[in-house]
Amino acid sequence: MPKQIFVNLPVKNLTQSVEFFTKLGFSFNPQFTDETATCMIVSEAIYVMLLTHDKFKTFTPKLICDATKSTEVLVCLSSESRDAIDDTVRKAVAAGGTTYNEPQDHSFMYGHGFQDLDGHIWELVYMEPSAVGQA
Repeated sequence: MPKQIFVNLPVKNLTQSVEFFTKLGFSFNPQFTDETATCMIVSEAIYVMLLTHDKFKTFTPKLICDATKSTEVLVCLSSESRDAIDDTVRKAVAAGGTTYNEPQDHSFMYGHGFQDLDGHIWELVYMEPSAVGQA
């Protein structure tokens, strides 16, 4: 079985976060969803656990970072095309998210991103297939 990753993110309002990410095309595993948490499916090996602050606090003795003021993690996802990146960023902004920079075009690699409702940064990147594996 390939390794899987479960990114855990605290959210202020679970219902609003689910609505936001649903508008971006993500789905959720109802088996791991209740009023305190949900499991957002990114791929067969990548999942994001969106946890209420109270639930998140049960996993760490540390303070929860206010992602609108500080950055603790940057989530970066690959995309299938430049257009897919632009489309996702448009959907994120329409759903209440914000952008934090301009698109970055390096000819062989293109990136852009958004901040979700809690300020977490989601970067999206597309790399030309001919450039993958070249140094």
